[in-house]
This record gives sequence, C-alpha cells and structure tokens, in this order.
Amino acid sequence: MTEDHQYLPVLLNCKGRLCLIIGGGKVAERKAIHLLDVGASVHIVSPELRSETLQRLANENVLIWTKREYQADDLTGAFLVYAATDDSKLNLEIAANADRLGVLVNIASHGEKGTFISPAVLHRGRLTLAVSTSGAGPRAARDILHQLEEQFGPEYEEYLDFLYEMRTMIKQEVACKDARSRLLDKVYGIDLLGEIRLGDYEPWNADKMKQWIEINREE
Repeated sequence: MTEDHQYLPVLLNCKGRLCLIIGGGKVAERKAIHLLDVGASVHIVSPELRSETLQRLANENVLIWTKREYQADDLTGAFLVYAATDDSKLNLEIAANADRLGVLVNIASHGEKGTFISPAVLHRGRLTLAVSTSGAGPRAARDILHQLEEQFGPEYEEYLDFLYEMRTMIKQEVACKDARSRLLDKVYGIDLLGEIRLGDYEPWNADKMKQWIEINREE
C-alpha cells in the first residue's frame, strides 16, 4: 500500500521571483520554459546543459546558468526549486535542504517526496485549467487535458477578455455593490460564446460597454 497524498491546488505568482532548477536536461528545459512564460527569474545550476534550448536561453541571458555541481547555499533566496537531476539521491538531498529552509520543492524522480507537484496545464488566455492525478500517472493527466482542450476551445480567450473588461468597467461606473452584482449576473447571461463560435461576435468598445451598463442598470 502506497502512501496517499492530498494536495492543495494553488496558482503561484512567480513573476520576478527567483526560481531555481538543479539539472540541465529535458526535464529542466520544460520547467525553465514554463517558468519563463510566467515571468520568473530562472537560475539553473548544472555542470552541463544537455538541451540546445537551455544553451540558447543561457547565451541570450534569458536565464542564469551556473556551470557546476549543486551546493546547498544555492537555495538561498529561492522562491521554489526543481530538483531535476538524473541522480535520485541528489534530488532527495536537494529536497531535504529546501524543506529545512522552507523553500517549495518539486522532485522529478520522487514527486511524492517534494512539497508540490506540477499538473498538466491548458492555457486559454486568462483561463488556466490544471489536471493532476496526484501521482497516479502523467499520461492519464495528459489524456484528460486533451479532452478539456476539445471542450474549452480558443474562443474562451476572447470571451474571458470581454468578461474582464466588462467587469472592470462595471466596477468603475457603478458604485452600488448590489447593482454591480446584478449587472454582472446579466453579463454572464449574454451568449457571447455562441456568437464567437458562429463568427458573429464584434468586440465591444468602451462606449458600447457604458451604454449597455446604463440600459441594464435602469431596469
């Protein structure tokens, strides 16, 4: 019987934060790309980079590469760390060091030994869908994510941009909390997704949004 782990789903703001990766292979490459996509400051510690992508990113100073073996003080100031070496014993050592310092750690070789695991992720603009099987198998998570890709198509990017802009406009134009709540309920009732899917949607400018707010606030 294996130990059962329950995880708390969270979305971390890594923008500008120091995120450390120990290792220079394909796993490190995937982690680095994901971190850079969300604006993290990426530091890789590894004697070599076995990824052409990582080599290019290091040469372009998009990330920092320290060319040597891991040292415990590499964790100083880190927000989180990925232990992504080919050495399982070293990965566990990194995890133990990180745990003592209160640094979030993900272990490529022993996911259950770290403080967080990385889910399979689908982005549709402002929409983020994450799927985890809590260690049961990344293949299953990817298969589920593929199903979600079909259900939540690219139209959700435009739809959620509209909701964000409309919600921002309502908060600016309407002082009464109850009135804002009623207007937001009406916004969600607009079949915008249907219009986008049919190709009938024309983006609303600020004047049209304000006009809609005035008309629906008076009802």
